[in-house]
Amino acid sequence: MKYVLLICDDETNPPTNEELAADPAHQAWEADLKRRGCELAGERLRPVADATTVRVRDGETLVSDGPFAETKDFVGGIVILDCANLDEAIEIAAGHVYARRGCVEIRPVWEWNDRA
Repeated sequence: MKYVLLICDDETNPPTNEELAADPAHQAWEADLKRRGCELAGERLRPVADATTVRVRDGETLVSDGPFAETKDFVGGIVILDCANLDEAIEIAAGHVYARRGCVEIRPVWEWNDRA
């Protein structure tokens, strides 16, 4: 089953890419993903200040800078996994460093053959 991990944190003091890469807990988490062989993709996202939100209302495209909702928490990255089940996805999410400083939301992927 495929899952997306939404890596969330308070944007006021995120670590740099270099700090994250040097963090032993993050290195251990990445090694665990490699050992499991379940990571399909993963990327860190730029800050919400760089976001663009698109809405279409009554046929008009509305474009605004920034995120959809005002919040101090933001999605700072995603990881796409192919796991045996939700329990494995939970184990992986619990090992991410942001589970201790922010949160990691797990969402099952609605695969094309599952859509009605």
